[in-house]
Amino acid sequence: MDWRDALKNIATTLPEGKEVSEESSVRNDTTQVCSRDKLTVVMERKGRGGKTATIAAGFTCDESRLREIASLLKNRLGTGGSARGGEILIQGDRREDVKKELRALGYRC
Repeated sequence: MDWRDALKNIATTLPEGKEVSEESSVRNDTTQVCSRDKLTVVMERKGRGGKTATIAAGFTCDESRLREIASLLKNRLGTGGSARGGEILIQGDRREDVKKELRALGYRC
């Protein structure tokens, strides 16, 4: 008997439950306050010593929520960045990647 058969045998004894994917639980936690915001994602070099940065602006949530969203983006994109003043800064020209991730979280870009 392999693990699939063993799982089928005990599945009937387990209580029914609602399946929640990791994506949906993250979405509910991070976009609760800000999901109606229309965000602008731009690339900027000005005032950064020639280094490129991607800026996501237009958030109206509080700073702690903004830092959570920034942390999630930085982890998913594998890059550095910061969050303050209603903006998230991501290092490098990652406009398309940032838009894709924000849309996956339920934001309009």
